[in-house]
Amino acid sequence: MSQVPLPKVSPLKVALIGYGFVGKTFHAPLIAATQGLELTVIASSDSQKVHHDYPDVEVIASPEQAVTHPDIDIVVIASPNSTHAPLAKRALLANKHVIVDKPFTLDLAEARELIQVADHQQRFLSVFHNRRWDSDYLVIKHAIEAGKIGEVAQFESHIDRFRPEVRDRWREHAQPGSGLWFDIGPHLVDQALQLFGLPDTVDGNISLLRQGAKIDDWAHVVLNYPKHRVILHCSMLAAGGSLRFVVHGHAGSLVKREADQQEAQLVSGLRPGSSEWGKDGDELIHYSAQGEATYLPTPAGDQSRYYQGIVDALSPGGKNPVTPVEALAVMAVIEAAVKASQSGARQSLALTAEEVAQF
Repeated sequence: MSQVPLPKVSPLKVALIGYGFVGKTFHAPLIAATQGLELTVIASSDSQKVHHDYPDVEVIASPEQAVTHPDIDIVVIASPNSTHAPLAKRALLANKHVIVDKPFTLDLAEARELIQVADHQQRFLSVFHNRRWDSDYLVIKHAIEAGKIGEVAQFESHIDRFRPEVRDRWREHAQPGSGLWFDIGPHLVDQALQLFGLPDTVDGNISLLRQGAKIDDWAHVVLNYPKHRVILHCSMLAAGGSLRFVVHGHAGSLVKREADQQEAQLVSGLRPGSSEWGKDGDELIHYSAQGEATYLPTPAGDQSRYYQGIVDALSPGGKNPVTPVEALAVMAVIEAAVKASQSGARQSLALTAEEVAQF
């Protein structure tokens, strides 16, 4: 991407597009807690809901009008997945810097177009892959990098839930961008790519298992590397017994039983900066080659580091916390898994040589 012109003196004014679960639970409190950002506008049809939480924020019912608001520096797209690309493009063409919630877009074509538009407009573009700052992922990452289990042979990552009843919400309707794989898959894939880079090929099995399901609610995807395998799994029918991470290496194994607690903390009203923010009392279990178990403390997670990274990136010498090409690679794996599941055949990533080199 070309050099992005630096915005005016902070605080940078932010427009949040969408105040559903993701906008209300994650983006709004994380933005509000970040020094250097000012949550100024929220696009929502429910002004009462917004003003209950943020009385001084301007509420605009039309997302299209909100993304072109003249006072805004950064637009955050947290609306339904099918709207990500058109709203992000509109914001970029209005000379706004843009953050898109995951998944980046519905497909690689949309993702590539947004990257081209951002480059042409010389605007900053990033994707909210917030799970890079989860406690469970951080402790696994640190242990692998420290060589606790030697060379990794098998890496297994689960985000499982128990929601047996199909709910009347857009994520569970049969429409583009809905379903569990597009919801949870980007988290699982992004973490795996950060650890291991791009896989050679992808196998996928994506299905509907709940009675009355209209879109996928179960996914089992395998990323194939020359010397190891990465298993990514998500389900709506796991009442218990799932482990968040299991990693086997040539010198031992790692087990992380419970998931990061930041989502639950945000839902309960806890905010970044609180004494308990991001803390995770579930220790990592390290099994030696002799089978002896050692318990290692889990560092606190802090998803607000993403938004602090945005402030830093829009300062001289700053670095984008999640680059567009990293998000493009995630979409390539998401798309490959869907094609593998539909065809029953192993898939390669539909990335160009230039895109692979940039990752």
